[in-house]
Amino acid sequence: MQPITILRADEIEAYSGPHEIPGIKFRTARQALGVTSWGMNVLSLDAHCDGYPEHDHQSEAHEEVYVVLRGSVVLQARGEEHVLEAGQMVRVAPEVKRKLVTRDEAALVLALGGTPGKAYEAAMGSGSSD
Repeated sequence: MQPITILRADEIEAYSGPHEIPGIKFRTARQALGVTSWGMNVLSLDAHCDGYPEHDHQSEAHEEVYVVLRGSVVLQARGEEHVLEAGQMVRVAPEVKRKLVTRDEAALVLALGGTPGKAYEAAMGSGSSD
């Protein structure tokens, strides 16, 4: 691995396979950049996309941070909706069920994740924060 790796999000090949979700391009930025310390993915969500699955990470005590790079998304969690715009970020605790949706505009979101106090282990065929 090179000591410095520079990529644009759209240069990372989007996941294609049985778990592909219409309206979402899922890019494993962790693998593309050679990161080994935490999970990191880039999500490109079309406008009016609600296919991102509701999930939590309670079983693995895995917390996530979402950073909106472009557009806006709505974080649905605990019966509330939080509109996140470009430049905003949010941390979601492992036990919180969360879902991202878009409204009238597409969004580009960086998802980061890991388990506090534990060395990172990549999940095989993983979804969030590979």
